[in-house]
Amino acid sequence: MSKVIADARSAVADLPEGATLLVGGFGLCGIPEELIEAVRDLGPKDLTIVSNNAGTTQFGLVQLLRNNQVRKVMASYVGENDVFEQLMLSGTLDVELVPQGTLAERLRAGGAGIPGFYTATGVNTLVATGKETRAFDGREYILERGITGEFALVHAWKGDTDGNLVYRKTARNFNPLVAMAGRITVAEVEELVPAGQLDPDAIHTPGIFVQRVVVCRENAKRIERRTVRKG
Repeated sequence: MSKVIADARSAVADLPEGATLLVGGFGLCGIPEELIEAVRDLGPKDLTIVSNNAGTTQFGLVQLLRNNQVRKVMASYVGENDVFEQLMLSGTLDVELVPQGTLAERLRAGGAGIPGFYTATGVNTLVATGKETRAFDGREYILERGITGEFALVHAWKGDTDGNLVYRKTARNFNPLVAMAGRITVAEVEELVPAGQLDPDAIHTPGIFVQRVVVCRENAKRIERRTVRKG
């Protein structure tokens, strides 16, 4: 049965108010930009966003922040987004900063059905506040919970009608982890092919983790910070 949905708005139309929304990408690389815009246009509020960061001041999740749709952000990085920074510093937005590796593992654990795990990252820092600790082999660790969400939004290079996904190079980043951890995972793909056309050994996210697929109207490849060699 095909998982293809006509457009981005239809694919996220049932995202409820107050939902936890997991979003793939790193900076502007591999972000599901059209799905984010669809959430903005539909307007559900009081969202908790889980993503490595919130895009930049111009692009990405800043669309939802500017639209006052977000109650809380769980991320590892605030930089490059002045709106995110200002909302955090003013206390308007609830922000939970999570070490990047811990965030990746919390998403992976959630997607694998693992409720929690111990890590040494963050011990004796503010990250450990209120968390259970335990010693293993003479070293202290803190308990971190796996993360799941009602919806997950990802961007893939190629996908088939069964929801199997292939990511391109750096855009692979957080997308596979996010795709696993969503109860309803929506993938926007640059190229859609019939089921069976993707090389099984090349598939990064199996279709069992993906419920809906939409085809991108545009494939903007934005550069977050352009750096060129002088001389």
